[in-house]
Amino acid sequence: MSIKTYNVKLNGKIYEVEIEEVKEGQKPSMSAAPAQTTAAAPAGEGHEVVAPLQGSMFNILVKEGQMVKKGDVLAVLEAMKMENEIVSPVDGKISAIHVEKGQNVNLGDTILKVA
Repeated sequence: MSIKTYNVKLNGKIYEVEIEEVKEGQKPSMSAAPAQTTAAAPAGEGHEVVAPLQGSMFNILVKEGQMVKKGDVLAVLEAMKMENEIVSPVDGKISAIHVEKGQNVNLGDTILKVA
């Protein structure tokens, strides 16, 4: 098995992607991790948490003003009949929620901000 690293530019943002070559009958050595997507925000404005893929907001688990820790589940995005947990990239307070339960979102849409 070999792992190759690539930089992928998507909607103006660059992501580092590792691709593992797996031969028939072999199991991948990498484990899946929860989706964590953030965009850097100007200083003092917090972190924008954006949709890692297109889907529907299945549930929003936080309220504005709520304190959260890095790794806390903030929302659940349903895409391709799978529920994807959106987690907090940092410790902080929810300063804004930009979506509602059931709303459709596109890749890169801002879901909420953590300040």
